[in-house]
Amino acid sequence: MARAARLDLRSFQKELASRLATKTAAQVESSRLGLVCAGERWLVRLADAGEVIAVPQIVKVPLTKNWFLGLANIRGSLYSVIDFAAFLGREPVARTGFARLILLNSRTGDLNAGLVVERVAGLRNLAELTALPSIDGAPEWHAQRWADAEGNAWQEIDLGALARDPAFLQVST
Repeated sequence: MARAARLDLRSFQKELASRLATKTAAQVESSRLGLVCAGERWLVRLADAGEVIAVPQIVKVPLTKNWFLGLANIRGSLYSVIDFAAFLGREPVARTGFARLILLNSRTGDLNAGLVVERVAGLRNLAELTALPSIDGAPEWHAQRWADAEGNAWQEIDLGALARDPAFLQVST
């Protein structure tokens, strides 16, 4: 089963890479990676998401908040692993075969970190979405809100702002 999931992820990443290679810079800029987590739909800029991988083995770190899952060794580098749903104050992500770790790109800052989400929902083109007003009191890392043709709301995440958010950086209890 793990081998099949790994092959599926490789296929997904190869397909995504080939699709992106045929796009212009403007088309890539208008594309977002769709995620599902905590019963909500989220979008991240492709340039901010370094990589999407299966959730690796995680080493727990004592005296940290429940949403800080621990550290993972990814190709020789240590990454902090955050349960995005738990960070939002919701039920932790069930780490099924669909759960993925979204690594933050180095352009978001000098933070080796990743978010565990329930699943990846593919690419979304901003040209096909309608802008929605912001939610009052939303965190600074909430970027534009969008609605798709079916009326589903999508909240864009500014991963750079999230990586600088004091609440996100304070993992100790």
